[in-house]
This record gives sequence, structure tokens and C-alpha cells, in this order.
Amino acid sequence: MIYDITRSVSPATAVWPGDHPYQVEPALKIADGSSVNLTTITMSPHTGSHADAYFHYEAQGDYPLQMPLEPYIGVARVAGANKRSGALLPEDFSDEALHSERLLIRSHVSDLDDATWADEFPYLSIELIERLAANGCLLIGLDSPSVDAFDSKALPCHHALYQHGLVNLELLQLRGIPDGEYELIALPLKLDLACGSPVRAILRPLWT
Repeated sequence: MIYDITRSVSPATAVWPGDHPYQVEPALKIADGSSVNLTTITMSPHTGSHADAYFHYEAQGDYPLQMPLEPYIGVARVAGANKRSGALLPEDFSDEALHSERLLIRSHVSDLDDATWADEFPYLSIELIERLAANGCLLIGLDSPSVDAFDSKALPCHHALYQHGLVNLELLQLRGIPDGEYELIALPLKLDLACGSPVRAILRPLWT
């Protein structure tokens, strides 16, 4: 069994306010006599489910092609969060979740369709990042559009992830995924000069 936890990408997909929406333009058409259909796509790398690259918020940070791959594949725990908004703290999660190598946090945002922007969403806290990092966490994934508050300019949680060597996923689709452990595969594309990358994120049950 495979759980697809990726948001669909279409011209209707909601993007961060002011960001570039997904667009597709035909370059060649079979209907016009060409041997193939060929399209040109334009999009923000933060459209739909994606991985931030360190370059997104660190001036000398890595581009996607330089980001380590190990954190994006391996055992991950899905854990539900009851908060609709505000900072997620260590006390919002079980001890099991706090000792995850990869933690995927499900909130009410997963109940929204791909075309709907989340007016409110939970985000990370420095305390949670530090606790997870101390316990050996490699990756934190959210269904929210950011690990920081919507109006944050300082982006403390983004910078804390970098300082602790963690990576993050945003805008996952975790609706209906039960809490528990899975195998996560969510590899970013090998993009140069970009601030992030779309991912096709999946979960597979761990067979014992």
C-alpha cells in the first residue's frame, strides 16, 4: 500500500499570497501537426508539497541539488496536532513523536482542498525544534504552508532548522493518514540556483 501525501499541482493550486501560480503553456501541439505535445511550465518551487532549500532563508545556504538526501527517505512518524493556529510546543506531542527521526505533523490544514489557502495554521516553535534536534531528528514535515508564522519576517524557526541541520517539508496532504510509523520517500529535485523544490511525497506502511 502507498499513501500519496502530495498536494496536486494545477493552475488552481493555492500559493503563498503574491507568489507565482502554476502555469502551463503549449510549445508544440500534436493537434497542430507536431510529432509531440511539448509544454513549458512556470511555477514557484514552493507550489504544493515541497522541500525548502537552505538558500530560501540563508544567503549562503545550499540549493536543492546540494541538500542532503538521507533526511528525505526513511522511517517517519505521523502525529496529529490539535492546534488550529499558533506555535506547536513539545507538550503538544507524545514522547514517541518527540523521538522521531522524521516527524510529519497533521493538522486541520489537511482537510482543505488544494485550491484553498489556509487562513490560519499551526507552525513550529524554537522549543520543539530544539527538542527534536536533541533527540536526533532529521526532518520535520507539516501540512501547513510555513514552519513560521504567516506574518513572520525574522523566520526564527527556519533559521533554527538550519542551525540544527534539520530539513523541512511543507504543504503535505496528510488527511486520513493514521498516526504511526511509516517509510517516507519525498526526494527534492536536483535543482541548481533554486530556493526549494517540489516533491512527490509518499508513505508506505512498515511491514513487520
